[in-house]
Amino acid sequence: MVLLALVGLLMLFPFYYMIATSFTSGAESATKTFVLFPQKWVTDAYQYIFNSRVFVRSLFVTAGVTVVGSLFSLLLTSMMAYPLSRNITGQRFFLFLVLFTFVFGAGIIPTYMVVKATHLIDSYWALIIPGAINSFNLIVLRQFFLGIPNDLTEAAVLDGANDLQIFARIIMPLSKPALAAFGLFYAVTSWNTYFNALIYINDPDKWTVQVILRQIVILSQRLDSLSDGQQAAIAQAAPPGETIGMAAILIATVPILALYPFLQKHFAKGVMLGSVKG
Repeated sequence: MVLLALVGLLMLFPFYYMIATSFTSGAESATKTFVLFPQKWVTDAYQYIFNSRVFVRSLFVTAGVTVVGSLFSLLLTSMMAYPLSRNITGQRFFLFLVLFTFVFGAGIIPTYMVVKATHLIDSYWALIIPGAINSFNLIVLRQFFLGIPNDLTEAAVLDGANDLQIFARIIMPLSKPALAAFGLFYAVTSWNTYFNALIYINDPDKWTVQVILRQIVILSQRLDSLSDGQQAAIAQAAPPGETIGMAAILIATVPILALYPFLQKHFAKGVMLGSVKG
């Protein structure tokens, strides 16, 4: 237990360092290269960030893409996993296609050509549609659907229900734990989307928060390369680049961390039900 506690504290140390640095004053940050216990906790970096319309707009853009993308991915994944869990004609062939895409990806250039040909460049849908269905999530969700007793669906068929009604009224309500788990997976992936936003979105007004963080980190590195006099002149107008970078990273991390406690119960249950059968 002691060893586990020490390992846990070691894992939390970078997170604490990020918090301490983000609340460090500009004067202290200029004189110290490594700050664990700031002499004075200030919020200059956070005030500077929230006064920036670019960063605030990127948070709303990322939140919108995350919500819409996660719901869209869950809908498509569940709609594809359900028929693959039933005894239908051509099931093996479609499962082979899913496994094939899981092992062999299309690659960057073919995917970009498809996105460009469908006129999705500079569109938020370019961040949602290309990765809407994750093959691994699809396979695991199919296994979860296989664990639902057939007696329920057979009774619904005898009552006159069609496949869409069975899916909407029986399968989906019984799959809340699994949907919560995979919804969290999709939400984390959408929130952390960086590369797709970098190559598909050319309009700075549509950049996600991860792309803005990249710009902030680059700015921080450029500030470190300046002379002491130049850094002092810039510090009068804005907090140090490292402090702004740490504050921006913390702000971008907190929303997805705050989401987890609300899904923790369903998340743990969904992982167990998706991995243990019998």
